[in-house]
Amino acid sequence: MEKSNKTAAIMALVMGTLAMLVSFMAWSSLAPLANQITKMLSLSVSQKTFMIATPVLLGSIMRIPMGYLSDRFGGKKIYIALMIFVLIPLFLIPMALNSGSFGLLIFLAFLLGMSGTSFAVAISYVSVWYPPEKQGLVLGIASVGNIGNAVAALTLPKISQSYNLSTVYYFLMVLLVIMIVLFFIFCKEMPTNKDKTLGQAFVVAKEANTWYLSLFYFLTFGLFVSLSNLLPALLSDQFQVNQINAGLWAAVFAAVATLVRPIGGSIADKVNPMKLLQVLFTLMALTGLLMAFALDSLGLFMTGIIVVAVLAGLGNGIVFKMVPFVSKGNTGTVTGFVGAIGGLGGYFPPLVMGVIKQQTGSYQIGFFLLVTVVLICWGVLYKAFIKSGNSDFN
Repeated sequence: MEKSNKTAAIMALVMGTLAMLVSFMAWSSLAPLANQITKMLSLSVSQKTFMIATPVLLGSIMRIPMGYLSDRFGGKKIYIALMIFVLIPLFLIPMALNSGSFGLLIFLAFLLGMSGTSFAVAISYVSVWYPPEKQGLVLGIASVGNIGNAVAALTLPKISQSYNLSTVYYFLMVLLVIMIVLFFIFCKEMPTNKDKTLGQAFVVAKEANTWYLSLFYFLTFGLFVSLSNLLPALLSDQFQVNQINAGLWAAVFAAVATLVRPIGGSIADKVNPMKLLQVLFTLMALTGLLMAFALDSLGLFMTGIIVVAVLAGLGNGIVFKMVPFVSKGNTGTVTGFVGAIGGLGGYFPPLVMGVIKQQTGSYQIGFFLLVTVVLICWGVLYKAFIKSGNSDFN
């Protein structure tokens, strides 16, 4: 690799990761403040979980077009445009909170979801600078930007307590503006294929492996997003943990899941990734059962949470090690598909958990549903790859 390209690759990795971190802070900003907002607006349990889940929706479905746009027009341009757009809902959310309008807050939370598409843009932008044999590790490192969930859970409740809710969103705006300026100055635009049509890019939808990876990511990344966002409310409702400590636990969960992700990608560079996933899914099902029966013990429950964080983080790294192999030259689009389905895996659980809690008074059935999803993924993995001997990703 030439020196200029090596420098561009390093800057792409560093700045792409940092921009994702700040974007993910914005994406998950409502979750650690959910209990405070609930008191301000007198929300029900289901309204609170709906608010927590709403940013995940647009942040999931828009990953597909954003990945395509990044492949075609360049990740630097798309990343900067995305961060500028996110400034709009961040500026308006304090107005919605101060006016007491739940409807306006939900609309702005929906727009805030665009910050979650930073994942697809970052992976598209970073991946083109590195050869396939290094992409498991490199994409794992880039995905450390997911730790923005942890940083948000750790810092935003303290900022709100020291100042007010409005200050939280002005703080996020300042961080985004700084990232926009740094990205503009220090990053080089990636090579693009402007002749690629929409149809050529979305041919990945015809690849069975795209949908298999999407299903597995629905589980692993869905667990990461849903528990990162739901944990503060769940700990408050189930164990009466205060907002600061609940945010701390959510930060620990998100940090562990994020930091082990590159390890999963690196291991998958050397070991059959499908066999790795088979082991992870087995352990995940057993841990889900443990958590379902540990809802009266904070210590046992949090042990299960940390184990899930490790398993989900490793799984995320393993799945995305395989993404560049699905369709050469369409990494952004494949990332968009897989990331979109994974994001939806984080959208539905808080909604379902909220309804279950409101109807039954317990979250237990929700964890039984988690185990069911894990077993479905295990079965698909076994039939499509283990039993058939499919080694497309080796």
